[in-house]
Amino acid sequence: MNTQPSREETLLDPSLKLRPLKLSDAEAVAQLIYAACAADGDAILAESPEELLHEWQGPDFNVDTDGFIVETAQGRIAGYDEILNVHENAVFEMVGNAHPEFKGRGIGTTLLRAVEKRARQRMEHAKPDLRVVIKTTISKYDAEGVALHQNEGYHPSQYHWRMEINLNDLPPIPNFPAGIELRPFIKEQHDVALWQADNEAFREHPGHNDSTLEDWRRYRFGDPEFDPSLWAVAWDGDEIAGYSMNRYRTGIGWIRTIGVRPPWRKRGLGEALLFHSFGEYYRRGMPTIGLGVNANNPTGATRLYQKVGMHSASEHVTYEKGLRPGRVLKE
Repeated sequence: MNTQPSREETLLDPSLKLRPLKLSDAEAVAQLIYAACAADGDAILAESPEELLHEWQGPDFNVDTDGFIVETAQGRIAGYDEILNVHENAVFEMVGNAHPEFKGRGIGTTLLRAVEKRARQRMEHAKPDLRVVIKTTISKYDAEGVALHQNEGYHPSQYHWRMEINLNDLPPIPNFPAGIELRPFIKEQHDVALWQADNEAFREHPGHNDSTLEDWRRYRFGDPEFDPSLWAVAWDGDEIAGYSMNRYRTGIGWIRTIGVRPPWRKRGLGEALLFHSFGEYYRRGMPTIGLGVNANNPTGATRLYQKVGMHSASEHVTYEKGLRPGRVLKE
């Protein structure tokens, strides 16, 4: 039996230990994420215990092998990380944080290496001709995090904004294009059409790979904050032209996904959906609304968001590391 400490564990401060994630960690991990996001200047991006459990109980996530905890001798969680299979065991996403009170104790490097080790195990299930890559997104202004990832062989690949608007009054009345009407979203009747529209609307975006209907349903309807009354779906006859799938997030209104299918672009539909969503939140007593966007969005979404009064509240960068060369999936 091998009793030698792993390469990851030898990096840690002796007062800390690395162990697998457990479902019972959700509350403590959520508190850690909030502390880390607040330290980076944007607590809005924190996740709730319910959101974490929804993620950890997914069909392609193994708590025993895909999540890692660094804790003190007293059982306090000082860091966590997890690896998510984004597509075909060839594109992985790493999500994690170290508690700001435990900086400089080897936690970040330990977790990065533990996740990479797991990714290299999982990539054995990828098609042999595919390039394998692992990605993670951090605050653009986290100097320690930037240096850490660069030291481990990661390089920046995409930049993102969290945008926000703070309403002092009702927004303008939305002006929908002729022939377009909003209808209430009925899950059992409209899910397939909306899933297809969502895939089509984002097909040219960097990093997008079409989702399966099963995965889309779980991701959307299993969300602890799922509220179909907040969803705005615009129809042109019997076809979906555009949509805004909205929810609440950490105390603000959140436009989780807004999309317009290509045949209906450049007609003001995206702007109308935004103003409709803003008005709905305002009437519900929520004047602050946010969303996330790729800073180089190919459809010009950032210009639209600025046009309707949104501003950049925080900036983030996605770092990636290639684990194996090969045919590139859309990234």
